[in-house]
Amino acid sequence: MMLIAAGWISILLLLGGVALDRTLAGLIEKNFDEQLEYMLTAMIGAAEIGPDGEVFFNRPLGDQRFLEPNSGLYWQISGKGHEDFPSRSLWDRSLKVGRGPAGHDVLFYNSNQFAGEPLRVIERSIVLPGSDTRWWFTVAAARDELDLQIRQVRSILVWSFVVLGLGLFVLAMLQTFYGLVPLRRVRLAIQHIRATGTNRVTDPLPLEVQPMVDELNALLAHTERQAEEARTHAGNLAHALKTPLTVVTNAASAHAPDLAETVLRETNVMRRQIDHHLARARAVGRRAAGQARANVWDSVAGVERAVARLYEECRFDVAGNRQAMVSLERQDLDEILGNLLENAAKYGGGSVFVTVDAEPGGALCTVLVEDDGAGIPDAERTRIFDRGARLDTGKPGTGLGLAIVRDVVEIYGGSVKLGESEDLGGLMVIVRLPRAAV
Repeated sequence: MMLIAAGWISILLLLGGVALDRTLAGLIEKNFDEQLEYMLTAMIGAAEIGPDGEVFFNRPLGDQRFLEPNSGLYWQISGKGHEDFPSRSLWDRSLKVGRGPAGHDVLFYNSNQFAGEPLRVIERSIVLPGSDTRWWFTVAAARDELDLQIRQVRSILVWSFVVLGLGLFVLAMLQTFYGLVPLRRVRLAIQHIRATGTNRVTDPLPLEVQPMVDELNALLAHTERQAEEARTHAGNLAHALKTPLTVVTNAASAHAPDLAETVLRETNVMRRQIDHHLARARAVGRRAAGQARANVWDSVAGVERAVARLYEECRFDVAGNRQAMVSLERQDLDEILGNLLENAAKYGGGSVFVTVDAEPGGALCTVLVEDDGAGIPDAERTRIFDRGARLDTGKPGTGLGLAIVRDVVEIYGGSVKLGESEDLGGLMVIVRLPRAAV
């Protein structure tokens, strides 16, 4: 920030200084030229043609420097076929005139015709009454005074702009230093969090950085929730594995005759528990990784082909919006739909109907999964989402399918609930998932 400020200050002061230098130098030169033009006008006003055809002045010119040799102020009148009529200040020198075209109003130019004495020259050609000759009236003045004034102005400008630039740069440094004090206070507050073990920034801070502090506290709260979720998942997994391991251990210790069957059954339970918690962990990790997108129709089609191989007698119908996109990872969406379609095929009567984006236009994409089975009573619709809860124990399963669906959907900010299918008469699962941004 300091380097950028210094760069811009230098550029702007340089451009401003150049512009101001040219303006002031032009004004000084213009004032100098106006004085020369005034002298030239006085010369022309006092000039007449004598009886011999030569030019003379009917009154003396007012500036005494015209009478002092080499004074730095000169005039000269020249005409073709006539001798030059110079001022006494020229002494034994003469001015080279006739630079401009005939009839030109006034011509200003710089000249170095005198060694060591640069001149500012003004000339004008005119035909005087009583003469057919075009006369060149010239006034020249040494540029020493003009150049001295320009140098003095430039010196003042340079020092003024240097002081101004240093002052602005020091001010920018102070502004940057004191403007970043709140950020240093935030850094100290974060250091205090690490040193004391607190979980929030509670120090009073300026309003300018308060939104950042609020976001930081929100991030800390989010991290704390994730850590708590991880601890909860680890505890739930340990608790879920504890019972099957106890059963296997007891069966092995008692040398039970159905040990192999018990090991296979309890191993399957442990595998499903592990799959359940891995699904939750994957969903949490992917949600934190960034914005994901998945096409619901493509996921339904892929899951349907897989489930149809297991339940060949079941008929699947899919309708709705083929372009519906949700903010989920494709693998997690397949996990959700896979559990729902498998349950519908397993516990239904042979027909499964899936509607994609049943309520278009909202912030959530609604997916309906209906079957023609016996359904679930209202009193059991809440309990069925609990891990291990099963209503039909006559068919193989672990009771974790709907629990996985609920956990993964809620991790992504969606919801799932159960209802009754009006068309098929069985269970209807209503899943609402966050719609992906266009």
